[in-house]
Amino acid sequence: MNLSLYDISFTLNNLNLSLKSSDDQPMPANPLKVIISDEQELVNDLLKKEKNAWKYFYNLHARDLIRICGRYISDREQIGDILQEGFVKMFQSIDKFEYRGDGSLRAWMTRIIINEALAYLRASTKNMEESVDPQEIPDTGDHDEPEVEAVPESVLYSMIQELPDGYRTVFNLFVFENMGHKEIAKRLGIAESSSASQFHRAKKILVKKITDYKNSNKGGYGR
Repeated sequence: MNLSLYDISFTLNNLNLSLKSSDDQPMPANPLKVIISDEQELVNDLLKKEKNAWKYFYNLHARDLIRICGRYISDREQIGDILQEGFVKMFQSIDKFEYRGDGSLRAWMTRIIINEALAYLRASTKNMEESVDPQEIPDTGDHDEPEVEAVPESVLYSMIQELPDGYRTVFNLFVFENMGHKEIAKRLGIAESSSASQFHRAKKILVKKITDYKNSNKGGYGR
């Protein structure tokens, strides 16, 4: 059965979109009992706009994409809206997708979700430049690096979410998307020096948060 754009919007609105943490019961990978042996086969079915293939695709990847979107957006309701918009964009542009082996589909859909998140931030955030008084930045060493291995992944995720919008966005693009400050500046409409400065200050805040976490045995997280 082929799927229309109306169908994909209706389907996304009615699927059980869970925004709980990754520690909760995971979303079933294949609730529709669809058997798709490899990614290439899935792409072929998506190109045909097969309804079950799109539902399978959604349920397979929604939780990961929620988490990726959550790196940039703190509002859970907005994350759901961005996820829906992202999947509609995927449905509309799947015919332009070029399969280049395992992992290329994930890279493509991740890029779309991040683009949607950045578009929302640009529209909703008045200024992506410095958003914190420099005097409020923790006085840590200039060369200190966050000891990310010292905290559980879920705690680190929460710490990153607590960063100011600009700092959080720059940090995520630099660390997780491997973007340089020149590209980040272009994507966010800020100066390259501002990108570098916000990344540096984001690291200082994380160093302080992680130090507090270690010294106070959870530091208020996970209690």
